[in-house]
Amino acid sequence: MFDSRQTLSSEDLPLATTGNVEVRLAADSAEVEASQALRYRVFYEEMGARPSQQTAATGLDRDLYDPVCRHLLALADGQVVGSYRLIDRAAAAKVGGFYSANEFDISALQSFPGEILELGRSCVDPLWRNRGTLQQLWQGLSGFIMAHRIGLLFGCASLPGTNPNLLRPQLSYLRDHHLAPEDLRATPLQPLAEVSAAYDARTVLQTLPPLLKGYLRAGASVGQGAVIDEAFNTTDVLVVLRTDALTARYQRRYDGQIRKAA
Repeated sequence: MFDSRQTLSSEDLPLATTGNVEVRLAADSAEVEASQALRYRVFYEEMGARPSQQTAATGLDRDLYDPVCRHLLALADGQVVGSYRLIDRAAAAKVGGFYSANEFDISALQSFPGEILELGRSCVDPLWRNRGTLQQLWQGLSGFIMAHRIGLLFGCASLPGTNPNLLRPQLSYLRDHHLAPEDLRATPLQPLAEVSAAYDARTVLQTLPPLLKGYLRAGASVGQGAVIDEAFNTTDVLVVLRTDALTARYQRRYDGQIRKAA
């Protein structure tokens, strides 16, 4: 069911437009379903996640969070080609907590005094998987953040595969260079054994998934340790980003819009 609270306001539609790509919130249940179908193609067919029998039968990646969250979409010629799932405190309260709380202790993040927003299920169609589309999604996300006065972003970011030994250089690099401050540090509910490895920072940075690299460039940090997600064939870290660390160009782009909407 499409939650009526997702009705778009003047400050939500559109959030970013360049050429034939528009970024905005899903307007109806059909667009949410198109997002779920895109997620299925990317996560299950492309990346090797293991669907349940029901998920495989429907060809849709969906769960209890979808009806209560907001869906940020990139559309090209009316087709959904990119997606983000946005969960705020109110949405999380409707289903008993945030998605990442299934893997991490996020109590430190929930104690943040301002508005917080969990990001998840980020994906882009392979034919549109380029820097421009990703930037468009980020611009749209930044517009939403500014319009809704979000102070803190967080969510799971995934490294491919479920063997932490093969990811030792990446996990060591993240711990050594991007560990979140203690007051914003999530911890795994089921900690893995501590991993360490010698690495060349520049080489390891190049091997990180583009989305995670984008978060780090924007000033994000990661929580302690990692969690294996067998169903999605990934090893997850918890990313956290204060929105005052976002790049100034996005702030300048949307400040004027927010003042008009205020």
